[in-house]
Amino acid sequence: MKRYIALLRGINISGKNKVPMAELKKGFETLVFVEVKTYLNSGNVIFSSDEDNIRKLTDKIEEMIKNQFGLDIPVFILSREALEDILQNAPDWWGSENKEIYDNLIFIIPPAAFSDVYNEIGEPRKELERIKDYKEVIFWSFSRKDYQKTNWWPRACLKIHSW
Repeated sequence: MKRYIALLRGINISGKNKVPMAELKKGFETLVFVEVKTYLNSGNVIFSSDEDNIRKLTDKIEEMIKNQFGLDIPVFILSREALEDILQNAPDWWGSENKEIYDNLIFIIPPAAFSDVYNEIGEPRKELERIKDYKEVIFWSFSRKDYQKTNWWPRACLKIHSW
């Protein structure tokens, strides 16, 4: 069995696209996934499956969400190994213990690519933030005290927690 994380885009934000985590967990279990765990009210679900085709997993989960909750929600699935690879390739400046710096990991849902995000947002402000892309993610760090004055990069970021 492989371990995966499914990241559901745009649920339970400001009262929109409400999906109760207990019901979401049950939905994943009806798809014959095991060791299903949800994280807070975020739409992040960790699970195990014998299936190794990410596209098939994504399609099954998106269909279940549409049928069970009536929502068309993009789903991004990542294997544990892929996440470990991403974290092993983090830039040296990302993930420090410095509490003045806020580190984020942004997942880019295909067909979007880093160039699409970069072209939309523009050049980061070197005095406030740092970015680095790797595969389908962006490592992004910024100064907590200075960032509140700028609102430069997107707010939809996921801080990685151990699983």
